Amino acid sequence: MARIDLDLAHSYRPNPQKDEDYALLPLKMSFADGGAYALLGPSGCGKTTMLNIISGLVVPSQGTVKFGERDVTRLSPQQRNIAQVFQFPVIYDTMTVAENLAFPLRNRGVAPERIKQRVGRIAEMLELSGQLDRRAAGLAADAKQKISLGRGLVREDVSAVLFDEPLTVIDPHLKWQLRRKLKQIHHELKLTLVYVTHDQVEALTFADQVVVMTRGRAVQVGTASELFERPRHTFVGHFIGSPGMNFLPASVLSGAPAGAATLGVRPEYVTLAAPHASGAVAATVTQVQDIGTYWLLSAALADGSMVRARLSGEQTLPQVGEAVWLALAGTHACWYGADEELVA
Repeated sequence: MARIDLDLAHSYRPNPQKDEDYALLPLKMSFADGGAYALLGPSGCGKTTMLNIISGLVVPSQGTVKFGERDVTRLSPQQRNIAQVFQFPVIYDTMTVAENLAFPLRNRGVAPERIKQRVGRIAEMLELSGQLDRRAAGLAADAKQKISLGRGLVREDVSAVLFDEPLTVIDPHLKWQLRRKLKQIHHELKLTLVYVTHDQVEALTFADQVVVMTRGRAVQVGTASELFERPRHTFVGHFIGSPGMNFLPASVLSGAPAGAATLGVRPEYVTLAAPHASGAVAATVTQVQDIGTYWLLSAALADGSMVRARLSGEQTLPQVGEAVWLALAGTHACWYGADEELVA
């Protein structure tokens, strides 16, 4: 295993001229040895391109990839000693589960006794121990994908294990279990893991550090708490959270910091306030929805801006059409200029 350092840009076009021509805009990024990372963003944001550059499936059009002090920019996945797990199962149907798990080790001449030990450990971690002698052809899609995961994890000497949306074919009720299992495996094996997903729940529950990407840019790297509490870019505030952050013209409140064009506040931190309270604004309720564990209130400000608030069912809820005051400018408020957070 090794620290991975990226200093690169990539375009699939021969002569890129503008930002839109790049799949990955110029970036510098490091992945620590033994860390668990997620690349999170919508389709087309560049996360799979980055993963494939790390693996060696794609050579960056500019810059370098280093594993430790070693420049691996033009080396193959085999030369980089990378394991990669894809969206759909890549296994041998004619082999048993045990033979599939053992295959990467046999290819590298690992001793039979060590192969048996390693296969047994990974099978136990993935709850495949009872199926080791079964042929893969007869298994369900989720079990086959667990074999793919196991093949990626079984090698002890890999530089990193890369996952490209590996839970796509897994039934929703099993995804949560597998995410927990992968996190447990990471803590036990200390492998460097990089996980691509468009699902914020997958990213935030699996990774120690999440790289949020949009339009070929990595706009913020941080823990789940950092991304939620202090989004450094408006896209992060929008993409993380359910629902996402409210964004309002800074002019709705007095006392905005210099350069502020936008106020950002999470629905979780918008509360009902007394009329004319400090940091509160008048609004008209447009919708009140029962989400189950909370109520989602939507309200319109005088300038037409919409605000959403997550409220508990224990308080008296206003009705549609009712005038209310909403507290916005608490300690959790964020201020943005040109989409970037203004840091004091």
